[in-house]
Amino acid sequence: MQTSVTFKNLDPSENLKSYVGDKLDRFDKYLDNPAEASVVLSVEKFRHIAEVNISGDRLRINGKEETNDMYSAIDMVLDKLEKQIKKSKQKIRDRRGGAKVADAVSEDVTFPDDETTKQLIVKNIDYKPMDAEEAMMQMELVNNNFLVFTNARTDRVNVLYRRKDGHYGLIQPSN
Repeated sequence: MQTSVTFKNLDPSENLKSYVGDKLDRFDKYLDNPAEASVVLSVEKFRHIAEVNISGDRLRINGKEETNDMYSAIDMVLDKLEKQIKKSKQKIRDRRGGAKVADAVSEDVTFPDDETTKQLIVKNIDYKPMDAEEAMMQMELVNNNFLVFTNARTDRVNVLYRRKDGHYGLIQPSN
């Protein structure tokens, strides 16, 4: 993350700059693309004010905190920004409908030839459009045995699975 630190009514300190830089680096795990942060550290009488603006990854987040200690002001404003980033990322995920996996629903099913009761686990999953090659790469990345996806060429639901011999199999609907 690119960080610019500005000091107002305060002597520039390399310790404060490195402290802010280290603390802002923890936000990289939440942001997909590179972001820029502008930090303004100022002192007014006995108040230490930390103001941080982060822009990038299609969002702008601002925070301001004032306390009696500059380091605690920085910590408090960064905690506030972390909550805002998590909240905005969750809103984006909810709007797109991604990462929604419903809880497993279990139902009791009886089979007539066998008098024992077996349990059937039903999972609802979301799938996204891609072609078979991309689905194979996705499966290798997450190391799953199968992947449900919408074939981008046919707009139909397909299932890609890993066979026992190490090759891949593709299940497509016939109509």
